[in-house]
Amino acid sequence: MNRPEHSPQTQVRLIGDLRLVIDNAEELLKSTDRYTSQLYQSARAKLALALSAATEELARFEDAQLERMILAAEASSARHGDKSGEARVFRAFH
Repeated sequence: MNRPEHSPQTQVRLIGDLRLVIDNAEELLKSTDRYTSQLYQSARAKLALALSAATEELARFEDAQLERMILAAEASSARHGDKSGEARVFRAFH
């Protein structure tokens, strides 16, 4: 049984939140590139590293989510005895 913190809805929300953070960080980097002080450049470098790590983590989350979806579809097809892709599509719409 899924615990609340690991439910599919929570994971989807986490992925959406992470995408939003990445988008905001990218915009922040773009809007501050004209500032040349050492303080800004240091902060931008740290943000760029964090952005890179967040982007990699998002890719891992999305890959894991896709893998879970594929496994669930395969299990459902096996459970219902679907012999072809056509059978899967027809079952999906019934």
